[in-house]
Amino acid sequence: MSNAAGPLPVVDVEVTTHGEFPGADEYAQAKIGGLARLAKRPVTRARVRLTRHGDPAVAQPVVGQANLEVGGRPVRAQVTADSAREAVDALESRLRRRLEHLAARWEAGKGPDAAPPWRHDETPARGPQSTTGEGAAPRIVRRKSYAMAPCTLDDAVTEMELLDYDFHLFAESGSGTAVVVYRDGPAGYRAALVAPSVADTLAPHQGRVTISTQPLPCLREQDAVERLALLDRPFLFFVDAAQGRAGVLYRRYDGDYGLITPAGPS
Repeated sequence: MSNAAGPLPVVDVEVTTHGEFPGADEYAQAKIGGLARLAKRPVTRARVRLTRHGDPAVAQPVVGQANLEVGGRPVRAQVTADSAREAVDALESRLRRRLEHLAARWEAGKGPDAAPPWRHDETPARGPQSTTGEGAAPRIVRRKSYAMAPCTLDDAVTEMELLDYDFHLFAESGSGTAVVVYRDGPAGYRAALVAPSVADTLAPHQGRVTISTQPLPCLREQDAVERLALLDRPFLFFVDAAQGRAGVLYRRYDGDYGLITPAGPS
């Protein structure tokens, strides 16, 4: 006999695999679907994608991605691992923390003081994969332009963590300019501005965000590609010399690059 006051039902998970992963579908259903019991609001959709990197030289060849819709908010995680089972376990751990953080914000109300300390006990295990052999030069294989709703640095950090991004490009509400916030080690976050003078116009913020005083480099797109290839960094925030607007060039998990630009003045 069922108990009406029992736990919330387990959500059905859409599992997509690219490669041979015996038993991964059922395992992802059990591990990721069970997270619905932790959510304070309905989980309306859950998706998991597992992909095996085609290059045998890649250290952790399995890429796992998970996306939840929780009370209308996206919650995302992405990991690399040696096997599909390890990837699903890592996704479950990351999503569990994000659901706990999101629930804390909903219960305490909005505002920078309500945000809990992110990732205080989470070991970094992410980042684009690289190969040990020689291959083709990286190229831009994905371009995305989107309208950015204005928000503060604190709100941008929250969005970045819920979506499990390495960085977040957004329109800063005080200055009205494009800003990138990113992780600055385990202690906090850093913001990159289009110009040092913008720092005086930023909206008030109380998070652990330090401000970079370095102006953005003005580069042609191909020059930006070549510069990022030489740098040991996950992304490059720059001003496109031809377009006159800021954008972010970033490393993808397959070794190639993606480019994000704001749709409108930056």
